Amino acid sequence: MKALGYFLGFCLLFPIPSVGQERPLRTADPRLIAPGGVMAEVGFEVLQDAEFPLSGLAGDLVRVGNLRVRFGLSPRVEIQLASTVQNFLDIEVQQPSLVTPALAPGETSTNDFGDLSLATKILLLKEQASRPAVSFLWAVELPNSNERKGIGTNTTNFFASVLAGKSYGRMRLLGNIGIGILESPAETFDQNDVLTYGGAALYQVHQKRNVNFVAEVQGRANTRGLPAVGTESRSQARYGLQWFWRGVRWDVAGVAGL
Repeated sequence: MKALGYFLGFCLLFPIPSVGQERPLRTADPRLIAPGGVMAEVGFEVLQDAEFPLSGLAGDLVRVGNLRVRFGLSPRVEIQLASTVQNFLDIEVQQPSLVTPALAPGETSTNDFGDLSLATKILLLKEQASRPAVSFLWAVELPNSNERKGIGTNTTNFFASVLAGKSYGRMRLLGNIGIGILESPAETFDQNDVLTYGGAALYQVHQKRNVNFVAEVQGRANTRGLPAVGTESRSQARYGLQWFWRGVRWDVAGVAGL
């Protein structure tokens, strides 16, 4: 997806401190929240020039109610649920496509629910002075969207990743590598395997107020070598800030499509 935009978000965390939280980044931290803890996050996102090859639509996308809830089941297991309450697309371009959006004549906008994802993170190695923390994360994305709305693909997808993270003074480095098995919305009984990746850095710029500068490059690479509509390669860079205020972690970031 080629996109230039801005990401403004905030998250409400309760009742456990947000150890292992990576917002506004998408690169996951291998650390888990405490056993018995619950962490809830909510935010919104604005992307300019977002493209949806399956429907042929492009325009400014607003995601309202980006939700994620994390549950600490044990010292080594965490469960996550995530979705978006509503996606709104201001249509600026409509090209011929495999799926014709169900739009009324002259309609210049569309909206749809986001897909629900269920994930489990398992801690394999705790961080030590001589090694990073390592976790395994697998997730299933359910087909809650309607492809006729022009935003989602209405497919079931599976992801598995290895997560690593290491702190060096005020700096924390994160790395993710994995695979995605994506149902092809353009072909019957077919799938596409993609390489997923992410690399991020967090730097504490103000220790007393707990303000962090964050940056990452994250995305997926199509392994077919040919265009795969709906499962194409995507990548983006994010950069922003995290800070604590009144017991809540807040975040703001910019997004650039690569």
